[in-house]
Amino acid sequence: METPKILLKKADEITEKLKVKYPELAPFFKNCFLNTIETTVAKLDDGGYFVITGDIPAMWLRDSASQLSHYIRYANEDEDLKEIIRSVIAKHAYYINIDPYANAFNAVPNSKSHKDETDFYHDLIWERKYEVDSLCASIYLAYQYYMQTLDASIFTEEFHDMLEVIIAVFKLEQNHFQESRYFFNRTDCPETDTLPNGGKGNEVAFTGMTWSGFRPSDDRCVYGYLVPSNMMAVCALKKAAELLNAGYEDTRLESECRSLAFDIDEGIKTHGVYEHEKFGKIYAYEVDGKGDVRLMDDANSPSLLSAPYLGYAEKDDEIYLNTRKFILSQSNPWYFEGSVAKGVGSPHTGLDKIWHIALTMQALTSLDEAEIEECINMLTTTHAGTFLMHESFNKNDDTDFTRPWFAWANSLFAELMIRLSDE
Repeated sequence: METPKILLKKADEITEKLKVKYPELAPFFKNCFLNTIETTVAKLDDGGYFVITGDIPAMWLRDSASQLSHYIRYANEDEDLKEIIRSVIAKHAYYINIDPYANAFNAVPNSKSHKDETDFYHDLIWERKYEVDSLCASIYLAYQYYMQTLDASIFTEEFHDMLEVIIAVFKLEQNHFQESRYFFNRTDCPETDTLPNGGKGNEVAFTGMTWSGFRPSDDRCVYGYLVPSNMMAVCALKKAAELLNAGYEDTRLESECRSLAFDIDEGIKTHGVYEHEKFGKIYAYEVDGKGDVRLMDDANSPSLLSAPYLGYAEKDDEIYLNTRKFILSQSNPWYFEGSVAKGVGSPHTGLDKIWHIALTMQALTSLDEAEIEECINMLTTTHAGTFLMHESFNKNDDTDFTRPWFAWANSLFAELMIRLSDE
């Protein structure tokens, strides 16, 4: 597929700008900036576009939205780029209307999908791990695109149906055990890849938040109310209300969006804030509404660290700053310090592995110039000669890394570099 000309132009322009203050970034900014479009985007026989996650030939809703995010600011300058993003928005709506509980899809119906025990099957589904953030990501993608382009052609009947489906699922999953049919069982796998209790997950009580089976890492939630994903849901529902106001005369659904956002937010404030003896009031990572709390953060976004990036909290918000201090300390069981870097990792990749996504997010959400510079330095010295971002790397040896091809990490890093060049 031919790369849209505007992206080639911007890759060169931004590289030249970065050479002035960040000469060490110039050699691989272009690689990361173009990685998504050059390696993960394909045109299908039906004329639409499909975005694989990298080394897996399926499209994750969350990943594909994040992979394209840094291109949207240039959409008005190139009709080919506009068409790609508009097509992916439509593809998201098509998939979600088939099954809002699936997190990843095939380009065409095939037999390569995971064969898990669950309550719904379809040959277009690659994996059916229900993740709140996946549905939020589709709204974020459409909102970002519309606010940049004012292209009302995305407001199709199918897109409206998608918003209605998402709202219905979020409301239903506020009462997961009482109302939801969803369950998920996978055999011959780590326990993080399947849900306990007959596939329904550990029991939860009503909080106003919406239940999630799995985290953005695709690991299962221990306690079903994943606070950062609920933060993203609050923001996504407000964005959905704006899209409904712009594209449809549906005041009923718009009102439902705002009401549901309020209820989830109240749930976060009531059940998702924990009084820590060292850090004061901080956000918990997961809760069950019965008193059980998981204090940690995971490198994958949405994370607690990413709250300002998501639009949920200001960078100087007191509870967020307390939470940030917790996250970037040894009190967070998934924060590691080594000889080559220090930062947040994930249970998904195990002990002592730091994520480039987390280092990039740390820089994007920081108010401290010295901290931002430190993150940039760690990002530019831990690529192990590949001149690309990875999933994770060993805190003491950056040549010990996972996933050499991870477009989401490359796109987020490129976004940080664009912001630095603009500033």
